[in-house]
Amino acid sequence: MDRTFHPRTRRIAPFVATAAASMLLIAGCSSSSGGKQAEESGAAVSAGKASTPRMTVALVTHQAPGDTFWDIVRKGAEAAAAKDNVKLIYSADPNAGNQANLVQNAIDQKVDGIAITLAKPDAMKDVVSKATSAKIPVVGLNSGVSDWQKLGLMEFFGQDETVAGEALGKRLNSEGAKNAVCVIQEQGNIGLTQRCDGVKKTFSGKTETLYVNGTDMPSVKSTITAKLKQDSAIDYVVTLGAPYALTAVQSVGDAGSKAKIATFDLNKDLTGAISKGTIQFAVDQQPYLQGYLAVDSLWLYKTNGNYSGGGEQPILTGPAFVDKSNVDAVAQFAAKGTR
Repeated sequence: MDRTFHPRTRRIAPFVATAAASMLLIAGCSSSSGGKQAEESGAAVSAGKASTPRMTVALVTHQAPGDTFWDIVRKGAEAAAAKDNVKLIYSADPNAGNQANLVQNAIDQKVDGIAITLAKPDAMKDVVSKATSAKIPVVGLNSGVSDWQKLGLMEFFGQDETVAGEALGKRLNSEGAKNAVCVIQEQGNIGLTQRCDGVKKTFSGKTETLYVNGTDMPSVKSTITAKLKQDSAIDYVVTLGAPYALTAVQSVGDAGSKAKIATFDLNKDLTGAISKGTIQFAVDQQPYLQGYLAVDSLWLYKTNGNYSGGGEQPILTGPAFVDKSNVDAVAQFAAKGTR
């Protein structure tokens, strides 16, 4: 890789300090638009606009249709773009080959920077190499914490999915759970697999993996329902996204099960379910922050040569638990679509 674009000459101070600095940037940022439109776009947290030359950034994710998680990522990216005078091009496809083609499209458009997710890193390897060969800086977010350096990305913003899974497994122990099913909505997605593997590693009870088709919610509901009817000993359903947790609530009712539900990730409906007690807790990785930092990092690199984490450490945005004890503090932001 050309080191004029991606130096890794030394390790820097712990990434926590870098993350804290990034958070200060967020607190002082703002949008060029106001009122209800700014609030709905997630740009209401900003406070000025950069006077730097206009640049173009492509954000390419593996978003599946109907997955509200990515709406939050996109709002964060849009807020950073509004603050940084960036033209943001967003595209997504859950099929790894199609996602790689979208990255190639961005390269062909000669964008100034690319932010990508690495749910299936092997499928993205060649196109990332093409981007770096074209001297286009590439950063990662959300998926790929174990692979971003191997693929030559400058920076990464997200949570360590294995660590997050291990934390949830320990939480299940403290909840007294004995028999859990971990529901994966996209087979082959490395981040989702790492979550369930992390749960299995630390949970002292029995853990089973259940695969569902995350693009077909009626099928998700029926598959979880059938599993709960088949095994009445299941006392916890662990889902890996907010929409699937809310669907699992229906499955528990349909199956006549007493199983409780825990999940990864949030949206405004999920915070309400936690408040009501239909879902016990969620692991939050702050997707708004991931989108914001990914775009902002490319602007900082172009305008000031900055590297968050120095190319050596990821910037961790999670995990953190949201339950009845703190959900009210989070719900006000989730209602705006930013948590």
